Amino acid sequence: MISSGRTDVGKRRDDNQDNIFVSDGPVGTLPNLYIVADGMGGHAAGDFASRYAIQKVVEFVKNSTVKNPISLLRRALISANDEVYQEAKKDVTKGGMGTTMVVCVVDGSRLICGNIGDSRLYLIKGETPEKEAMAGANHEEDNNEIVQITMDHSLVEELIRTGQLDRNKGRNHPEKNIITRAMGSRDEAVPDFFEVTVSPGDRILLCSDGLSNMVENDEIRDIIREHEDLTEAVNALIDRANYYGGNDNISAVVVGV
Repeated sequence: MISSGRTDVGKRRDDNQDNIFVSDGPVGTLPNLYIVADGMGGHAAGDFASRYAIQKVVEFVKNSTVKNPISLLRRALISANDEVYQEAKKDVTKGGMGTTMVVCVVDGSRLICGNIGDSRLYLIKGETPEKEAMAGANHEEDNNEIVQITMDHSLVEELIRTGQLDRNKGRNHPEKNIITRAMGSRDEAVPDFFEVTVSPGDRILLCSDGLSNMVENDEIRDIIREHEDLTEAVNALIDRANYYGGNDNISAVVVGV
């Protein structure tokens, strides 16, 4: 695996509450590991929540002997949620803090990913891909070979799923940033997991909503396809989000299969 990742404060925020983790090599029993977390809860608490949650997930994975990736990641996220929640209870300055998280591992042709909140994972198929069955994926946003695999845990997504809101109108909904699940804000975490097939030449994007809220899916796809160098692709994505206003912190991790 090859990858590149970066986080940026954006144009409107004074501090960056996003954090990322990138490892192309083994982490515990996993062959690789990629994480993006978007913190919330005040100037210092949001940054702490995202950084601490990633730290605890990585520690759990390194110390575990569980070999099933979904079982391992599920346990790691649930354990990290408890760590963040307990930390918030101990320190009044961190009260109410939490973080979104999207995490993935690529094991051969299997992409396993999980998420809590509205940080996302997209699969961008290669220019001439074989059509692979993507059981469990969210196909609603399939847009010429870019597929959002994760499903947002947000008020807007719930309104869309229940038919109360058209997806095209959801992008600019005034309650777009209200999320319904986060790590650390409650004593229980319920991550969702997905498994899809990937092929050589595919690209995987993990990102915070500072990117996905600013750049349309087809533009994300085009930028990633235009840049064979993954670092250049990450920089171009962040530059485009900032060009459109940079309303939030922006994080992107691009993984090449």
